[in-house]
Amino acid sequence: MGYTLSDQREVRKRAVDIRADIIEMLPAGKVGHLGGSCSAADITAALYFKHMRVFADPKDPRRDRCIFSKGHAVLAQYACFAELGYIDRAELARVKTMGGILQGHPDMDLTPGIEAVTGSLGQGLSVSLGMALGLRLDGSDSRVYTIMGDGEQSEGEIWEAAMAAAAFKADNLCGILDCNGVQATDTTENTFPIHDFNAKWTSFGWHVIEIDGHDAGQILDALDAAGKVKGQPTLILAHTIKGKGFPFAEGKAKYHNAGLSQEDYEAAQAAIAQMRKEV
Repeated sequence: MGYTLSDQREVRKRAVDIRADIIEMLPAGKVGHLGGSCSAADITAALYFKHMRVFADPKDPRRDRCIFSKGHAVLAQYACFAELGYIDRAELARVKTMGGILQGHPDMDLTPGIEAVTGSLGQGLSVSLGMALGLRLDGSDSRVYTIMGDGEQSEGEIWEAAMAAAAFKADNLCGILDCNGVQATDTTENTFPIHDFNAKWTSFGWHVIEIDGHDAGQILDALDAAGKVKGQPTLILAHTIKGKGFPFAEGKAKYHNAGLSQEDYEAAQAAIAQMRKEV
């Protein structure tokens, strides 16, 4: 697709907007998944604002689909929906409330733009494969993107879906592995170590592209390259940092799902201001 430096800069700016929206959803004292939402922010920005086919109507059948298999990180997706106009920005302040349309995990009945109910880890890739195969049967050229976590890779259903996707040559399916090295309570190495994802996914019949998941140019190039792969699904192995953008949270399991202190919240606002200057 030949992405330019201007395209990369737009992705970086959008990623800052996403992180700012995430903090708007998580003011001091409100518990939520900061870490994994922020590690996926750059990838999500590239998908929604530069790479995927999106339309004013989130149900337009021509659209590409994006599913957060790691549904706890859906705050990044909600931020995109606010920026795209799918939801009223006022809903961001109502995240995880009984009257709000934005729940802690994705709800396709409540939230425009959500493609599937996810959050029970390991299921998103199976759902995505079903969608991809259905689109192929319909003669559609739409693509399906699935964002997974590295802690989630311990779920057996992931690997069942991986084998099936390769067997059915689902080349309209692209998995994105947000590999931030930290899960709910500790590092992935200490919890359930899985080594060499590149070799594993390759052995399961996937085309693997390994990137820095915070480098806009690498993300865009990988998404472009994935669209050109024929006869097999693609896995983008994105190395990321949990809580990216907020130094107090980076790489820390504490911020997988936590309430920010007032000090944290003020530090987050300062970090956003700095990111805006740098971009």
